[in-house]
Order: sequence, then C-alpha cells, then structure tokens
Amino acid sequence: MTVLPDVLAPGLRVVFCGSAAGAVSAARGAPYAGPGNKFWPMLFSVGLTPRLFAPEEFWELLELGIGITDLNKTTSGSDAAIGTRGDDLPRLRSVIAANAPGVIAFAGVRAGRAALGSSFGGYGPQGVTFEGSEAWVLPSTSGLAVRYWDPAPWFALGARVGERS
Repeated sequence: MTVLPDVLAPGLRVVFCGSAAGAVSAARGAPYAGPGNKFWPMLFSVGLTPRLFAPEEFWELLELGIGITDLNKTTSGSDAAIGTRGDDLPRLRSVIAANAPGVIAFAGVRAGRAALGSSFGGYGPQGVTFEGSEAWVLPSTSGLAVRYWDPAPWFALGARVGERS
C-alpha cells in the first residue's frame, strides 16, 4: 500500500524525490506537512510557485510543472527510524523514465545517495542524469535536518528550473 500518491505527469520541469513520507505527512495525507518542514516555503522563496502553498494543495503543483515522489512509498517516519526498509529504486527508475522530467531533485542526502550511488557528489547539480533527467541533490527540508540546512542549492535549482520553463 502506498503511503502518499505520486504527483507525476509526463514532461514536468522538476520532480522532487524524498526518501519517504514523514509520520505527520502520512497522517495528514499530504507531502512535506511536518512541523518545521521548509519544503513549501522554499518552493515559494526560490520562485517555483507564485505563492506559498499549503501541503494539502500538492496536486496543484502539476499545473506548475512540478512533481513529487519518494524512494520509499510504503513506509512512513523519519529516515533514522525506517532506514532503507521499503526503498524501491527499480520503481523510482521506472516512474522517472516513464515521465521524463527535465530535472529530478533528491530532497535529502539519503535519497540522493541511494539513487545515484557512486555518482553522488554532494549538494547541487550532480553532473549526471538519472533515467534521462538532470540530477540534483538538495538539503533536506525536514525540521529534523536543521543542522545541515543550507538554502543555497535550493536557490540554484530554482534558477536552473526557471531557465527550463
């Protein structure tokens, strides 16, 4: 059973891929809904959305050329609590190949490392593709990852994706 649905359509400008839905997101039925999560404010701050969206408005992202998925679609909780249990890299590869977004942005190091393996190169553009999509890794927006927070890669992605529209 899927915790949260994929928000995907062919040819999106960017798809954000987290590791798994957090517990609050699973309970609310909306991605990036945890207290202190910076995902929605960052989309607005970097110019990818025209206003600050509430997590429950996630389907409206498709109209803006933005999608959301997770490496793990069957388990929810913090990365520390669930580890790699439920990760499904073949599923992720398949949905990205089928939808061909311009950019896939891994929202957090764990998802980026799991998907890119030895090609992982820290935050920012990776210089490689993932199933044909330009790959980026961004700092996690989770409130639990605050000590690693750096908005600069998010702003760089906003500029890059804005160039593609």
